[in-house]
Amino acid sequence: MSPVDSNRGWWPLIRESFAGAWQQNVEVKVESVLSFHAVFACQTLIASDIAKLRIKLVEMDANGIWNEVKKAAYSPVLRKPNGYQNRIQFFESWVLSKLQFGNTYVLKQRDGRGVVVALHILDPKRVKPLIADNGDVFYQLDTDLLVGLTEASVVVPAREIIHDRFNCMFHPLVGLSPIFANGLAATQGLNIQNNSALFFKNGSMPGGVLLAPGHISDETAARLKESWETKFSGDNRGKIAVLGDGLKYEVMTSKATDSQLVEQLKWSAEVVCSTYHVPPYKIGIGHQPTYNNVQALNTEYYSQCLQVHIESIELCLDEGLGTGETLGTEFDLDNLLRMDSGTQMDVLEKSKGKLTPNEQRKRLNLSPVEGGDTVYMQEQDHSLAWLARRDAQPIEQPTPEPDDPEPEGEIAEAELADAAKTILEAEFKEMAPLLALPKPKRAA
Repeated sequence: MSPVDSNRGWWPLIRESFAGAWQQNVEVKVESVLSFHAVFACQTLIASDIAKLRIKLVEMDANGIWNEVKKAAYSPVLRKPNGYQNRIQFFESWVLSKLQFGNTYVLKQRDGRGVVVALHILDPKRVKPLIADNGDVFYQLDTDLLVGLTEASVVVPAREIIHDRFNCMFHPLVGLSPIFANGLAATQGLNIQNNSALFFKNGSMPGGVLLAPGHISDETAARLKESWETKFSGDNRGKIAVLGDGLKYEVMTSKATDSQLVEQLKWSAEVVCSTYHVPPYKIGIGHQPTYNNVQALNTEYYSQCLQVHIESIELCLDEGLGTGETLGTEFDLDNLLRMDSGTQMDVLEKSKGKLTPNEQRKRLNLSPVEGGDTVYMQEQDHSLAWLARRDAQPIEQPTPEPDDPEPEGEIAEAELADAAKTILEAEFKEMAPLLALPKPKRAA
């Protein structure tokens, strides 16, 4: 097997922090760069913001909705990754290793069933990726007593390592830290701070030269230099000097205002922020945005800086733990994208018809109430369940009416008239013989 730093020549033999650094004898040390305030602030800000998010185990239901669940094979290791780190410390180490070295190596610890019961963050300087002749990937691990590696060198297959890498510019298995881009700016900032510290240590008195009107011997120059440093440096700085024989003192070091020290230091810090994609105001550089919208600022910070790290961790955990397609891990972003109280209540008010009252109360960390599991619309509307039952009922078709319907009153009068006519005709037939008899005569 071959180490990846010599594989296919993707990784240069001479690693420079910038073009020409090796020829100019400029060395960027990671340990020194980490002490620059902007580098330290950016790394700790990103690591702490991600570590404070709660990791959830979620499962997709039949409707394609991801809901939080608990599984005996995954939940314990997500809640407590190992015996010496809690969840926040574990993910802080994960992110810091990635930002400082470009790589995070996590060793899986399994039980007799093959279930992952612990996760250990390895020292990147003690891990080396290897590639076999057939293309399989292995990792060489050096001694690390904290994680139980007692042997001098152990080679494990890639399935036992979770490898999260960043900025793979030279090789797919070798991540690159942002220090590769901001190391020179951080070194410049450190030099500015060191120069400023020496300047103020000397009582804000810049260095200078003593000028003689004519030629002086080396012995005389050495004597004047020693006398001057003894009388007017250290605790004696700021005292009045009386010069004779035409001697003249001139300042040699430029002043802070002339060299634009503050502007140069600010520029160095802004360059560092740009490589981490952190808004400068987040670490105290520059001015806070004037508009008062915390949610919009956090959303921008999340999308430009944190999202790629968060989703990378989620994906690495899913693949490393073997959760499958319907089960996975997810960070709870509510703490990161938390709104101010006024905006939060306004959003919950507008969520009526989409969230149940109990779901709204859950976002406020309140217990559920009876009858709060039904989604309601506004007061003048009906519940979605009632509308669904109404729409499920069959629709009755109307009966067609006759062309010239007769009013019920007119039909009753016509029937009565026919019946009366029939009765009169029958009575007339019975009385007709009587009407035909001769009339009796009157008595005389």
